[in-house]
Amino acid sequence: MININDEENINAKDGNLSEEINETNENENANNDINSEEINNNDNDENNEENNEEVIIEENNNDNDQKLKEANDKYVRLYAEFDNFRKRTQVEKCDMYDKGIIETVSSFLDVIDNFDRALQGFNKNEMDEKQKVLFDGIEMIRGQMDKALNKIGVTAIDAVGEEFNPNIHNAVMHVEDENLGENVVAEELQRGYMYNDKVVRHSMVKVAN
Repeated sequence: MININDEENINAKDGNLSEEINETNENENANNDINSEEINNNDNDENNEENNEEVIIEENNNDNDQKLKEANDKYVRLYAEFDNFRKRTQVEKCDMYDKGIIETVSSFLDVIDNFDRALQGFNKNEMDEKQKVLFDGIEMIRGQMDKALNKIGVTAIDAVGEEFNPNIHNAVMHVEDENLGENVVAEELQRGYMYNDKVVRHSMVKVAN
């Protein structure tokens, strides 16, 4: 038979065992809580790191976008400046070329005028064979001059029979002529020339009525 003391010892052992089990469970729970807290802390740290990385990436992207915009603006400005420079240079080049043509042609006009006077000095009805040969030679050279001028864009200004135009004609005399209308060029005293749309020399004319 089990005596009362043995039962008490057994109960005491059972109580101690229960307390140990409870304590163990409490420790395990505490450890689990600690582990859970550590896991949560780790998760939070990872989330914070990810958020920080996203912020850094976004800032880098914004910075790159700003640099790209600045570079694009600079390129557009440089291209516009270069295009303006190219157009301005082209205009200046054309103006210099036109000026060179006009100055060169102007220096030869006196020679051309002398050829015209030489041709006007001949009387076709009274020329002998030698004079006719000379006249034909001068006339041929004069025609070659006109062809050379035409090749570079220089043409003679129409005058006789045309309405007087102060932009291309220079009136030095006025006459009354019933056969001509008012303000019509009656006679050309000196031939004028144009280079494209620019006047090289105005025609010196006599205007009727």
